[in-house]
Amino acid sequence: MDSQAVIVAVVSIIAAYLIGGIPFGVVVARLIGGQDPRTVGSGRTGGANTMRAIGPRAALVAGLLDAAKGSVAVAIPIVLGAGIAVQAVAGLVSIFGHSRSPYINFGGGRGVAPAFGSLLVIQPLVALVVLPVFLLVLLLSRYSSLASLTASAAGGVAMGVLAVALQLPLAYVAYGIAAAVLIWLFHLDNIQRLVAGQERKIEFRR
Repeated sequence: MDSQAVIVAVVSIIAAYLIGGIPFGVVVARLIGGQDPRTVGSGRTGGANTMRAIGPRAALVAGLLDAAKGSVAVAIPIVLGAGIAVQAVAGLVSIFGHSRSPYINFGGGRGVAPAFGSLLVIQPLVALVVLPVFLLVLLLSRYSSLASLTASAAGGVAMGVLAVALQLPLAYVAYGIAAAVLIWLFHLDNIQRLVAGQERKIEFRR
């Protein structure tokens, strides 16, 4: 890797973290004069807790912006001419930044929205598998965490299957597995509550 490629990779990764860290749940809440999601429920800034704080419509806006962070994070190295490995790392870093935001004392969400946004750019066919899985599990169970865990696992498997079928680079498989692992790690407390039967359900009405 030459010096220019190293610079592109470093810039891409730093940008991915700074963009991924933007806490749109907090931003949208402040813009509409709503309750800061960090003060309710789990204290997270992701979609489910933001919905509890400011309602489904505003939370949808925040969620779409969170997803866009992942897409932009991957698009930057593409524009700069970096390869798929750097794109995959940038996507993963945006997920990490979302959950460990430098703007709010390294708090944040669970990484689901930016993971989906990254996936839309890296491999949109897998995104078409993940989205209906997430929505189906969410509607049937009303557990956002269970939907996220199931969809991320499905995404990892689908990425592996597609990579084999289409002979895609191993970086695709690495991204799918690593993204799922990150999301599961960021959901450890949710997993404990699910097992204990104490997890909070989503209320769609407001």
